[in-house]
Amino acid sequence: MLFFRGIHNIKRFEQGCVLTIGNFDGVHLGHKRVLQKLKAQGQECNLPTVAMVFEPQPKELFDSEAAPARLSNIGEKAVLLASENIDALACMAFNARFRGLSAQQFVEQVLVQGLNVKALIVGDDFRFGCDRSGDFAFLQKAGLKHGFSVLATNTVAQQGQRVSSTLIRDALHTGNLDTAAQLLGRAFSIRGRVAHGQKLGRTLGVPTANVILKRNKTPLTGVFAVTVATKAGKYNGVANIGMRPTVGSLQPILEPHLFDFAGDLYGQRIEVTFNKKIRDEKRFNGLDELKAAIHQDIQLAKAYFEESIKK
Repeated sequence: MLFFRGIHNIKRFEQGCVLTIGNFDGVHLGHKRVLQKLKAQGQECNLPTVAMVFEPQPKELFDSEAAPARLSNIGEKAVLLASENIDALACMAFNARFRGLSAQQFVEQVLVQGLNVKALIVGDDFRFGCDRSGDFAFLQKAGLKHGFSVLATNTVAQQGQRVSSTLIRDALHTGNLDTAAQLLGRAFSIRGRVAHGQKLGRTLGVPTANVILKRNKTPLTGVFAVTVATKAGKYNGVANIGMRPTVGSLQPILEPHLFDFAGDLYGQRIEVTFNKKIRDEKRFNGLDELKAAIHQDIQLAKAYFEESIKK
């Protein structure tokens, strides 16, 4: 999948392209329906398919404190979109300059002169441009002028509820991993690079991998039974994600402990899949109490995996 970042690095497709625009946070079942429509339109027109996202996401620029936790950062999003066989990912830097583009400027500079869009797929509630002045009707008129078609997407619902990133965040926040997995079409996971940390786990007899999250907030916190994909293979384990209230942290940290693993993970990118919540984060009275709780977590996680094998 081709990847380019920023309006100045935008690739013009000489024969044209089919484009969809959105946050695609989590690339859930609703997003996948849009991507299926994108690919079908691309095949029908014999044109490459492009997904456009914004970094940071608009809400993060407007009010970073109130912005919701990310389901996927840009790196994870790129991996998920590539797995859907999209030809290109256009990541637009959402800054004051980009935000200041009028709806007409966005159409002319980005869609027409930039990408050379021939077909555009967006939701009928899509808004864009300075002060969100552009809407679906504006795009339809612009399409007639500039020679591209505009198609609307359909809402995907499960059990009467619209599949959305917000609904998935709610499920993760409450520890309802099964519901989140149903809405995502897969178990929720986080990818990241293992970095050197305080190595506190080693002193407690439970070495952990310190995963860089590249998030100011996480959609879930607590202790979980996890599966960790590494270069050497997949391993069951237990992981804490959050602010580590007993020892403290300035940023949320993901720390998986892998069962039956011996090796060096530093610098390696791993994927941590969350299978079952064991407990919430808790402040303990000292390291001895914390160590006892961690060993209890390990036993509960191992019991979960043993039970899963029997099913």
